[in-house]
Amino acid sequence: MATVFSRIASGEIPSYKVAETDDFYAFLDINPLAEGHTLVIPRKVEEDYIFNLDEDTYSGLCAFARKVAVAIGRAIPCKRVGVAVLGMEVPHTHIHLVPLNSEADMDFRKKKLELTPERFAQIAASISEEYAKL
Repeated sequence: MATVFSRIASGEIPSYKVAETDDFYAFLDINPLAEGHTLVIPRKVEEDYIFNLDEDTYSGLCAFARKVAVAIGRAIPCKRVGVAVLGMEVPHTHIHLVPLNSEADMDFRKKKLELTPERFAQIAASISEEYAKL
């Protein structure tokens, strides 16, 4: 059975796509810690734990996430883009990229933002536009 993230990457479940390749997919977290909070996943591997990925998938995922993080940093005013790999919510490897202005911005226990569909779409479009320039 496909994970919810595989279903998102295939287009079966709608998402606010930020970037994609044949092997990887990046989309906005629908329960974001900050505007621009993005999830990056491998498309073809439904491994639950990032360190169980084969070396090529792991390296490719990290390189793709780096490029997405650069695009986020250009599109969203922030001091840094933080990286977290928790993997507790969905059994599919995913990297969280979160725009940060302080370390407190990376606290997953805090209340999540509530954004309108229009705002999600604007944020995704601005990050996607920056990604296309890279």
